[in-house]
Amino acid sequence: MTETAQSTHEVEIDNSNRSTTPQTDAFGSYISAHWAARPETLPAERPVAPHAARRRAELGARFPGERLVIAAGAMKQRSNDTFYQYRAHSAFAHLTGWGSDAEPGAILVLDPVADPAEGPGGHGATHEATLYFRERAGRDSDEFFANPEIGEFWIGPRPSLAQVAASLGIRTAHLADFAAGERDRTLDDEELARAASELRLVKDAFELAEMQAAVDATATGFDEVLAALPRASTHPRGERIVEGVFNQRARLDGNTVGYETIAAAGPHACTLHWIRNDGPVLEGDLLLLDAGVELDSLYTADITRTVPVSGVFTEVQRRVYDAVLEAADAARAIVRPGIRFREVHEAAMTVIEARTREWGLLPADDGTAYYRRYMVHGTSHHLGIDVHDCAQARRELYLDGVLEAGMVFTIEPGLYFQPDDLTVPEEYRGIGVRIEDDIVVTEEGCLNLSAAIPRTADEVEAWVQRLRAPEA
Repeated sequence: MTETAQSTHEVEIDNSNRSTTPQTDAFGSYISAHWAARPETLPAERPVAPHAARRRAELGARFPGERLVIAAGAMKQRSNDTFYQYRAHSAFAHLTGWGSDAEPGAILVLDPVADPAEGPGGHGATHEATLYFRERAGRDSDEFFANPEIGEFWIGPRPSLAQVAASLGIRTAHLADFAAGERDRTLDDEELARAASELRLVKDAFELAEMQAAVDATATGFDEVLAALPRASTHPRGERIVEGVFNQRARLDGNTVGYETIAAAGPHACTLHWIRNDGPVLEGDLLLLDAGVELDSLYTADITRTVPVSGVFTEVQRRVYDAVLEAADAARAIVRPGIRFREVHEAAMTVIEARTREWGLLPADDGTAYYRRYMVHGTSHHLGIDVHDCAQARRELYLDGVLEAGMVFTIEPGLYFQPDDLTVPEEYRGIGVRIEDDIVVTEEGCLNLSAAIPRTADEVEAWVQRLRAPEA
């Protein structure tokens, strides 16, 4: 193991130069007494619990006779004695069902059973699961009031072993009771990490419902951004207004954002991962908003819309937008069980090449993919509990994999004409357009989870015009 059994924070903080809590026996007795009774109320089992149990069984079946250790991970230091908002490792969250409220440092252990016929439930299970974590400390302990990293006086109540066991439907034990073994397989093991990643390629019913809920929350956030465009367009850092409005919605409806929001206006839309979001949002420019709400379950949406700040596309902006939309629709049209994942990208690129060649932007056709100058990224990636989900899956199951019902991925073609790109006419320079939707494969074809968010140029113009708040 790379972490000790008691590790909940990645660094030990030196608090010697800060005011300290009194440590006298008299103060200890005083602060430990005269508290109201705190009854042990057990929560109902979460809907995700049976799905997580099935996932653990599937993973265990791939490693019969081996002990599997899946760590949630410690809190990550931001600076000195501050830490980033905690998020458990995706494999841990997927296998336990413990989302945004997971305890730092928790460890899931799948212990092999000697005889699967006599394993949990007697149904051939190969492993028995135990979830180790540092449960809440009593008010008679120094930790309760004197430890700023985990003490309840500082961070609030923590759950008991019994409460988590009831909520997740899993056996629990104190983190101090965990003992690493020499032959444990952990997520440092390539084969285990790959198996845990591949386990998420096909989503179950719980996951699909969470994905739709994340998309719906994201749609609300996009609406609120458009309503704030007049305010954004008068601020020198209008992109920060856009980012802030969307991120507020994410916090209200979910846990947070699934990734850093891209609020890219004007030529910033040509920078694929523009997350500085410190530029103006000007009338006449396009705003590319790539954002997604992450729910408490940690499932996230990933949506992009490109909108005219003024509510009306220019002729050239619309030409580029329509080409990107055509590419997206062509890619989605072929999605069905049985095709290969990479074919989705190929369908989109066929349109991108045709349109950029039609506009006279490409050199003579010699078989070189010159059009990729204007779209260097891939068209699709799997989506779920990670924004780029299943990333450690084998190529033959991912990029070259055959689509199955229940797979969820993005379709997100784009065209980006850098402001200093001399291969394109001046009227194109500084225009960046991406349209991204979240797609689930069905038995008959596919379903666009984000179809309710306006997509065509006419719909987008009407959307912006309807939601832009009146000028103050």
